[in-house]
Amino acid sequence: MLRRSFLILMLLAVCAPALAADSPYKQTKNVVYGETDGVGLVMDIFEPTGTPNGLAIVDVVSGAWDSDRSKIEQHRMAKMYDIFCGKGYTVFGVRPGSKSKFTLAEMAKHVKQGIAWVKEHAEEYKVDPNKLGLAGASAGGHLASLVAVTADDKTRVQAVGIFFPPTNFLNFRGVEIDENSPPERFTMVKALLYPNGNAPKDTAKLIEGLKAISPALLATKEAPPFLIIHGDADPLVPLDQSEMLKKALDECGAQCQLIVKAGGGHPWPTIHEEVGVIAEWFDKQLAGK
Repeated sequence: MLRRSFLILMLLAVCAPALAADSPYKQTKNVVYGETDGVGLVMDIFEPTGTPNGLAIVDVVSGAWDSDRSKIEQHRMAKMYDIFCGKGYTVFGVRPGSKSKFTLAEMAKHVKQGIAWVKEHAEEYKVDPNKLGLAGASAGGHLASLVAVTADDKTRVQAVGIFFPPTNFLNFRGVEIDENSPPERFTMVKALLYPNGNAPKDTAKLIEGLKAISPALLATKEAPPFLIIHGDADPLVPLDQSEMLKKALDECGAQCQLIVKAGGGHPWPTIHEEVGVIAEWFDKQLAGK
C-alpha cells in the first residue's frame, strides 16, 4: 500500500510540471498596484508562457461592481486568459474594489491607478506602454468605458473591447430620470453613488453624480476605438445601453463597433468565441495585424 502511494506521488510530481507547462500563462496573484485609505488595491498578472507579443491588456475584473476573487475565476472560465496569453499578450487583471466599500467613481479612479501602474512597470514586463488594450464585462465593461472616455495622458489606452456594459444611469431599464422625477426613481441608482446610504435629497446633485458615471453621456472625439459585444436577450443590462454608447461615440467622431449576439444573455455559454473575436480585434488595433 505504501509502495503504491509512493508511486502515485512520484507520478504526480513528474506530471505536474508538464501540466503547468501546457498552460498558456503564468499567473501571479495579488500584486499591489495602489492604496486607498490604508487598503491595498491588487491585481493578478497573467504572463504568456509562449512567445510574448510585447502588448498588454488591462482587464477590469468586476461583476455587479464586486471584484472578489470569484470574478477572476469567471474570466478564466470564459477563457480570457487562455486566449489572450495564447496570443502573446500579458494581461493585468485589475480588481478595483467592491460596491460595499467604494462608489463607482472611486472604482474608476482605481482602474486608472492600475493603468498608470502598468505603464510605470511596462519595461519590467516587456510590454509597450503606448499600446494598451482595456477590457471588461458588465460592471467591468462599464468601468472600462468610463475610464476610457475620461482618461488623461497617464491613463490613456489605445483600444477598448467590452461586453454588455451599463452606460447611462439616467436611462436604465426603461426608467428615465430627470429633475422632475419622483424620489422612488432614484432608489436603484443611489447606492451606486452613495454606498453608505448618505445620499443627498438634492435631485440636481444626484443627477449630476449619475451623469458623471455614465460613459454614454461623457463621450468625446478623444475616446479610443471601441468594440462592444452585447446579447439581444440580456435580462440584466438591456442592449440599448450599448446602443446608446455607440450612438454617442459615433456622434462625436470616435470609432465604435457594436456586435449583437443573437440570443445572447448575460453572459452566454459560448462567450469564449466572442472573447476570441475581441482578441483578434485587439491584434488589429494594437499590432496592426
